[in-house]
Amino acid sequence: MVTSDHSPLPVCRDGSQARRTKECVLFSLKATERAGWRKNTTCPFGSRSQIQGRVLLLTTCAAGIGGTFQFGYNLSIINAPTLPIQEFINETWWLRTGQPLPDHLVLFVWSLIVSLYPLGGLFGALLAGPLAVLLGRKKSLLVNNVFVVAAATLFGFSRRAGSFEMIVLGRLLMGVSAGLSMNVQPMYLGESAPKELRGAVAMTPAIFTALGIVIGQVVGLRELLGDPGTWPLLLASCLVPGLLQLAFLPLLPESPRYLLIDRGDTQACLAALQRLRGTADVAGELAELEEERVACQGQRARRPWELFQDRSLRRQVTSLMVLGSAVELCGNDSVYAYASSVFRAAGIPEGKVQYAVLGTGSCELLAACLSCVLIERSGRRVLLIGGYCLMTCWGSIFTVALCLQSSFPWMPYLAMSCIFAFVLSFGIGPAGVTGILAMELFDQKARPAACMVGGALVWTLLFLVGLGFPFIKEGLSHFLYMPFLAFCVCGAIYTGFFLPETKGKTFLEISKELHRLNFPQQSQGPKWTGPEVILSTEL
Repeated sequence: MVTSDHSPLPVCRDGSQARRTKECVLFSLKATERAGWRKNTTCPFGSRSQIQGRVLLLTTCAAGIGGTFQFGYNLSIINAPTLPIQEFINETWWLRTGQPLPDHLVLFVWSLIVSLYPLGGLFGALLAGPLAVLLGRKKSLLVNNVFVVAAATLFGFSRRAGSFEMIVLGRLLMGVSAGLSMNVQPMYLGESAPKELRGAVAMTPAIFTALGIVIGQVVGLRELLGDPGTWPLLLASCLVPGLLQLAFLPLLPESPRYLLIDRGDTQACLAALQRLRGTADVAGELAELEEERVACQGQRARRPWELFQDRSLRRQVTSLMVLGSAVELCGNDSVYAYASSVFRAAGIPEGKVQYAVLGTGSCELLAACLSCVLIERSGRRVLLIGGYCLMTCWGSIFTVALCLQSSFPWMPYLAMSCIFAFVLSFGIGPAGVTGILAMELFDQKARPAACMVGGALVWTLLFLVGLGFPFIKEGLSHFLYMPFLAFCVCGAIYTGFFLPETKGKTFLEISKELHRLNFPQQSQGPKWTGPEVILSTEL
């Protein structure tokens, strides 16, 4: 073992750092510490738990405020200015042509404004993988704010310019931003967190989504920016979270896994680990990363279509597709669409309905926080199975209450209670756990492509459900939730029989277990090590 004057870490005598074994890494770090990395027994960064908690919290908040918070925020603020924007579309057309725009065309333009958001999300999801590999996780989130700044500018000056097309383009750009951040943020946080906290940290995107929905509902109240004359400012307020991320995220470290495995920069990886863990003693974790690096050595980043061709990824891809479809087709978004009419039927005054709808968003936020606490105790499978089973139960009772709401005076209140219970069940399990599947089930080289596939699936289904829900509602009436409940049952059954538990395991351990499940014939016992069998006398 020799040390290099120009390298912060000792290198093996054979000069091949990429193939260092775990013992070589441990010995190297100990030699480095003896050379002066740690000259005293006290941690130079202060209390390990305090520093680790502080840096992880800052990293989580900086990534989330410009990530999934933007998704939830822009998903909810568009509800408040519905009528003012439709009036603006009609007035703009009148000033251009001297004739009013027919009502069905006004509705078409408005539907285009709403539906371009998930369509932009699809484009953003397709960009997430290449950008995450090319620029890294942190830089991708920073560059993503270019779309936010452009969209906020279009929103803010749309009325002054007399152009509703600027609103259409702005919504498309915000969709691209949301699609990109929703896929890169879980990668960044999951790769930066220690395995003991990986589940809880990876659940925070769901918390920020729910928080964005609630804040959007609050800001959209008539007392704040929900006034008919302030809708350009309301739409342009998405600039504030983007500026906060641009201010704080550059101060925080990049994903250590990306630095070591993708870029091969051991020094930068070591510095990032020490900042994130709050201690210079990261020998064990760096050795695990080196093992993962050796396992990925010689491989290139996977392309999305290659995931479907590789037999070793069969269970991972199936889990991603089945559970990704279930979380979008479980009916939670439709509950939000139906909530206002149920609250009115329950006798809530028209002026107070918006506050009741705000309560549904608060329920999802509460459930996401509770799930973040429970995920490392109960595991992923328990939360998913329990969430889908509870959603099936409450959705069935909700259907019965809708059918009987004219027969019994207390049925509307039962339906209202079912809405809150359904949202709570969704937030505890499927809302957050599904989002970390691509991050935990795939290795470093396949993870960006998996996020692309999962993101494209989620945004496509979100677009189709939003497009088809009015027709489902009209055709099935009070039984509109029955198709959604079937997907809840399928999600629970698949999780129970096919999804492995990943709680407390390293990425390398997860990869080995999934390889065993994908190739069960290779783990049915030890191979024959005796003399070679002569084929002519085998019988």
